[in-house]
Amino acid sequence: MGFLPFVLQCIPITILSVLHIFAIAQQNPVDNTAEINALYGLKASFKESQRIQTNWTGIVCNGSDPSRWLGVECPNGRVTGITLEDMNLTGNISNEAFFDLEELAFLNFKNNSLGGHVMDFSKNHKLRVVDLSGNQFTGPISPSFLRLDLLETLFLQNNNLSGSIPEFNQPNLIQFNVSNNYFEGRIPKTPKLQSFGPDSYSGNLNLCGPPSPNTCRTNADSSSPELANQTNNSSQNDQSESPKKNDNSLVSYVMNVVLIIAVIVLLYLNWKTTQKLNKMMKGKIPTDEEEMESEEEKVEIGEGTVMTVEERKELVFFKDEPKFQMGDLLKASAESLGQGTMGNSYKAMLNDGPTIVVKRLRDLKPMDKEEFMRIMLLISDLQHPNLLPPIAFYYSKDEKLLLYKYAENGSLFLRLHAGRDGTRIPFKWSSRLSVARGIARALEYLHLNTKVNNIVPHGNLKTSNVLLGKNNTVFVADYGLSSLVAQPIAAQSMVVYKSPDYGYARRVTKQSDVWSYGCLLIELLTGKISATSAPPGVCGVDLGSWVQRAVREEWTAEIFDKEIPGRTGALDGMLRLLQIAMRCIERFPENRPEISEVAREVEKIQAPLASEEDEDLSSLTDDSLSISSISANVGD
Repeated sequence: MGFLPFVLQCIPITILSVLHIFAIAQQNPVDNTAEINALYGLKASFKESQRIQTNWTGIVCNGSDPSRWLGVECPNGRVTGITLEDMNLTGNISNEAFFDLEELAFLNFKNNSLGGHVMDFSKNHKLRVVDLSGNQFTGPISPSFLRLDLLETLFLQNNNLSGSIPEFNQPNLIQFNVSNNYFEGRIPKTPKLQSFGPDSYSGNLNLCGPPSPNTCRTNADSSSPELANQTNNSSQNDQSESPKKNDNSLVSYVMNVVLIIAVIVLLYLNWKTTQKLNKMMKGKIPTDEEEMESEEEKVEIGEGTVMTVEERKELVFFKDEPKFQMGDLLKASAESLGQGTMGNSYKAMLNDGPTIVVKRLRDLKPMDKEEFMRIMLLISDLQHPNLLPPIAFYYSKDEKLLLYKYAENGSLFLRLHAGRDGTRIPFKWSSRLSVARGIARALEYLHLNTKVNNIVPHGNLKTSNVLLGKNNTVFVADYGLSSLVAQPIAAQSMVVYKSPDYGYARRVTKQSDVWSYGCLLIELLTGKISATSAPPGVCGVDLGSWVQRAVREEWTAEIFDKEIPGRTGALDGMLRLLQIAMRCIERFPENRPEISEVAREVEKIQAPLASEEDEDLSSLTDDSLSISSISANVGD
């Protein structure tokens, strides 16, 4: 048989084989028909949602790849999360819509227009986060929530729900809000429900008992303020028989209240006077005459910026730092270094003194000087070669300043992104690896030595907060300052609040810092600006999604910054660091490594020899940067 007849004979078989392979490729790699049907049923529930109708088609999950359906998470081929916030969704969802999504861990339908009763989640035992707030759900709270032992967050506020509140008492429940509904009756006295503040229950007029501000005025058999009003109305006839007695009681009650308030005010004024006299005797505060002479002075510190300071107040220095006076600082020549999350920064060059950076703090939460000083002392106690500690601070009613040593070589952001038009010195791989190591060491120290509870050790880790000193020594700056910022401002501006943790659970932890470090590593490797930390006016890229998309489409040389030279040793190290970064940006914080483990893995990466760094990465083929090369080069 000749070659041509053989080929012609094989064509039908080849076509059939290709079609068969194509058909298999269209199927979900995991036999998950029930979950797929559940998602299509959910899709049918959403009315007039063009984005869902056009996007929720084709393959849902493909092995370990991210889901191709908007808002659906399925990291291992199983649906673990659905986030459809602010999507203008309407319609009623079936009571059993989630029965077949047994791996579902978080659900977010916040700020839509969904109606009907709350769904039954009795089959979703792994559910941890549920946010149905800002919709039009009606009826009672589903009793199925009581069966969710892993439940951490339940947000049902701003709906039309009614009935009584079930006796929630799951040990993991840390966030709970049912405000602005139509619930009634007494709030159950379970320890968990009693641990939440009144804001979690506000806006329910017929809800009573602590922590709600409404008082239950009836006996144990009466369950709502309405019943209390009925009881009071039924006894009005009896009360009308003795109006004079009631009037006398009311007058006596008012007089007692007034007397108690007057006594409290007098005691407070006496205490304030005593405190002031004691301080005056010890020389800690000025007399009234001195206070009149102590006036505020508005001083221009450069480029039309005016800073308000009090003449009699001075800088507070930490430890044995060289001291200079406020007057010296105000006389120094200054130039703006730009605007950051915490406020504007200025470079001040003192006459016959050091060059320092002055950061004007803004958007701080309300606090007195004692609390401000307490936090400053905790921050100054953190000493590590890769941390940039503050050297002094200034506190007054109108100005809070923080002073640092000046880092000669600027920020990592500028080193990565400035002068890309050809006027820059290439940022070699060995230098980038050194930066990654220095940041990991500093972050590990912070995680092991932070003494303040409920404060993320850094909270705003990004390339602009990593500075380079002499010999390109790495300094991490602005650590611990998240504890000073007002919560709404922090949630809007700080990097850790942009992590997935805060997106679905409304909390940040040490693992949020790990997520920030992973994003920083990807920025370091790719040379792309991260959307989570881009300065004002700069468009960044969602690096996590971008890298995950590159995984789906196979690795290519395009993922790494073209400026990084090197092949043999450099490639191995880049792949290892990329794999570490991917682990750090896992959606669920419990799946991320501890920062100590991350630091150890980064330390193991060997810097290439100088001769290896002279070779060009662009000469590599796509095969050398494939997924198989990662498994071969990483993780041992």
